[in-house]
Amino acid sequence: MTPATSSASIDPTEVEKFSAIAAEWWNPKGKFAVLHKFNPVRLAYIRDHVTAHFARDPHQRRPFEGLQLLDIGCGGGLLCEPMARLGATVTGIDPSDKNIKTASVHAQEQGLDIGYRSTTAEQLAADGGVFDIILNMEVIEHVADPATFSATCSSMLKPGGLMFVATLNRTLKSFGLAIIGAEYVLGWLPRGTHQWEKFVTPEELTSWLEKAGLKVADRTGVAYNPLNDTWRRVNDTDVNYILVAEHHQRIAFS
Repeated sequence: MTPATSSASIDPTEVEKFSAIAAEWWNPKGKFAVLHKFNPVRLAYIRDHVTAHFARDPHQRRPFEGLQLLDIGCGGGLLCEPMARLGATVTGIDPSDKNIKTASVHAQEQGLDIGYRSTTAEQLAADGGVFDIILNMEVIEHVADPATFSATCSSMLKPGGLMFVATLNRTLKSFGLAIIGAEYVLGWLPRGTHQWEKFVTPEELTSWLEKAGLKVADRTGVAYNPLNDTWRRVNDTDVNYILVAEHHQRIAFS
């Protein structure tokens, strides 16, 4: 076991699962096609809240300029690259060496300067990493100890910072749509991508974040629209949802 997978929150089986398909990350019609379609709604949600919270002009080309951003479990860099284009100084971490290599090569091909590291949230926190924005997207349902993981991630958020968490709710509806539907019927994801018992309810997640000193500022559901093959924000959080939490200690931004 490498140092990157020796952390308490890391599930080696999950790391191995995603390492095996690392080269697929940037294929919009491949095994991560659903993430490529899901990305626009995630990006819009992040951009809306970051520009409002940090008093940035959303119409600027690089409104995230000067902000330190961490993407935890960055995979092949599907979120890191647009965040860098928006002006953020981006650090992307993932316990899979293969994912990091895939992400690094693609960023170089795009002429983007992104700090990719094959490491864990625990190790980065131990190294003293702190950030204005933390992205924790579709990761928590894959870790061994989500409560401790939430606390570790929260510890790296600067006062006045924002953390975004996207995951799947543990409901009968999510079992039917996200596992039976997405993995077995539609084939959107490889079978076994998710384990329903590891899904996280909004109440559980909110409790963990509040214990870590954060306050949930907003929450939205995300649903697939088969008529136009797109994802959109909805009020229903029974399956996919995203929330944004802020550090209790707000500070003024110029």
